[in-house]
Amino acid sequence: MPIHPQLLLIGQRLRKLREERGVSQENFAIELGLARSYYGGIERGHRNLATLNLIRIADSLGVEVGDLFPSVKELRSARSRSAQTQKKGAG
Repeated sequence: MPIHPQLLLIGQRLRKLREERGVSQENFAIELGLARSYYGGIERGHRNLATLNLIRIADSLGVEVGDLFPSVKELRSARSRSAQTQKKGAG
């Protein structure tokens, strides 16, 4: 399954926030009521999160939902890099 670059950035952001709290991925998934494999997929950019899960994650981390997201500039840059890589692979 291809990793969407913008989902990967969000997953990296979530991992950073979780690690700053000093919580393992497994314990955090349990706290959220999610399977560890599902939450791991979120951090690796394999999952497109539902809004309710984003709210649960933000609440558990003690941050605002918006804090889970990289800037639009970073997301746009990731999308652009991905498109360039795909063009090179198709050519």
